[in-house]
Amino acid sequence: MSEVQAQRYQVKKVSVIAKGSDVLVREYVLGPGEFIPWHHHTQVTDHYYGLEGEVLIETRAPDARRELNPGESATVIAPTAHHVSNSSDKPCRFLLIQGVGKYDFVKEE
Repeated sequence: MSEVQAQRYQVKKVSVIAKGSDVLVREYVLGPGEFIPWHHHTQVTDHYYGLEGEVLIETRAPDARRELNPGESATVIAPTAHHVSNSSDKPCRFLLIQGVGKYDFVKEE
């Protein structure tokens, strides 16, 4: 079972660029309307880099909303709950660097 299936969400494409014991780098493509559900990480910080289209990153505590365009970046530190989505009618593509620490995915409601 792939990591994405194990997390119980589906997006257009996920490519692992690099994977180490405490760092994970992936390229994501979200189709129109696709999203990564609300979740948090116990240790790792998420570093997002927009590559194509517009990706929306929302957080709780603190409540924030950030739209990333190509060339822009955003960081979500552990254990901040966050949600990533594509609300446009075109695919969006972004790079996600996660680390340093043990990776986990804790789903939130």
